[in-house]
Amino acid sequence: MTKASVSGRPVNVQTGANLKATAMRLVREKGYDNVSIAAITKEAGVARQTLYNRWNTKADLVLDAVFDETENYAAAPPLDGGQDSPVLLEKFLTNVFGHLTTDGDILRALIAAAQQDAAFQQTFYAKFVFPREKMITNLLQLAKDRGELSTHRNVDLVSGFIHGAFWYRLLNGGTLDAAFAKEITFDVFERLSMADNKSDTTAG
Repeated sequence: MTKASVSGRPVNVQTGANLKATAMRLVREKGYDNVSIAAITKEAGVARQTLYNRWNTKADLVLDAVFDETENYAAAPPLDGGQDSPVLLEKFLTNVFGHLTTDGDILRALIAAAQQDAAFQQTFYAKFVFPREKMITNLLQLAKDRGELSTHRNVDLVSGFIHGAFWYRLLNGGTLDAAFAKEITFDVFERLSMADNKSDTTAG
């Protein structure tokens, strides 16, 4: 969780950016568990208290650094762009997987940290997990509204299935790539549509 300046004055933006960049570089080079707050502040050339004025823990700092970078990888799908929903989902997942692959070790470490710190678990969910869940849920709802997904589908549940699939692979070191994004998209839109049609035929 990012802290405000204790004096009430705006914090130095450049100092915060430097700390985040330094933290990301060090954890990529040495591994999350091998990098301490002391190492980060020494490398960044600031006092330890300067870091703690902004973040409660190393995990909070690294999460903010990761969050900054995900803006380039996982922007919300352009729901008003006119593209079909399956195309939007596949592109979005491909972008997300690119980031998860690049910083998979860091994200696995943050997930582990979230299991040990209830406050950070809430922060991790609110800042990283929930926004991506919402993006996919919104996309699936658009697909329902367009008739691209069955009106019987529970978009929150389908979104949970999608996230479960790629978080499982991430945690177990599986491959996250464009082929997997395509496979998920097929299962969501094509396979489920075929199941719906079969169900409707049987009911008729």
